Amino acid sequence: MAAEIHPTATVHPGTVLGDGVRVLENAVVGKQPSLAAASTAKREPLPPTRIGDGTVVSTGAIVFAGSTIGARCIVGDQSCVRERVTMADDCVLGRGSLIENDTTVGAGTRIQAEAYVTAYSTLEEDVFVAPCVVTTNDNFMGRTERRKELMRGPTIRRSARIGGGAILCPGIEIGEEAFVGAGAVVTRDVPPRVVVVGSPARVLREVHPEELRANGG
Repeated sequence: MAAEIHPTATVHPGTVLGDGVRVLENAVVGKQPSLAAASTAKREPLPPTRIGDGTVVSTGAIVFAGSTIGARCIVGDQSCVRERVTMADDCVLGRGSLIENDTTVGAGTRIQAEAYVTAYSTLEEDVFVAPCVVTTNDNFMGRTERRKELMRGPTIRRSARIGGGAILCPGIEIGEEAFVGAGAVVTRDVPPRVVVVGSPARVLREVHPEELRANGG
């Protein structure tokens, strides 16, 4: 099945679209980045964007050059995927959400509306990110040269869940099947299979066994 590209969409030369891909109104695929002089992002030439079979790039969405989107994904209206992002199969990126450069997103992960996934982050498979979550990667907030070697977003392990409006500080790890409550400010690593809440986030209890994927949750 051939790809379907709306007349108002822009697909840059070299882009690889799989069978049944749909690129909807005013979407842009394969865009080259424009970097500020002080940007820490890599500047080498980027390979073509690749979009897997059956994926939908929705109205007004932008997928930059050098990124790979798997099969059967939804890139939501007005969302953005920056360069060198790898998104595996069956992922959802909600309306207005942004995945910054050099980030990996595992299969089946769902990122809800208006979430911000910072550069150099890792999200494993089956992660759930609720609306308006914010992740960060720079403890120095643009000051000193040392920040460049330490810049790293969070690592969110398999089947972890991040509640609405939570803030994840640079370099932390959210353990497998952990649950971060809405509005929590996570300043340190979260162990697997626990619920954390508050600012700064603290362990409240263990995740109920019925909610664990290993137990059919």
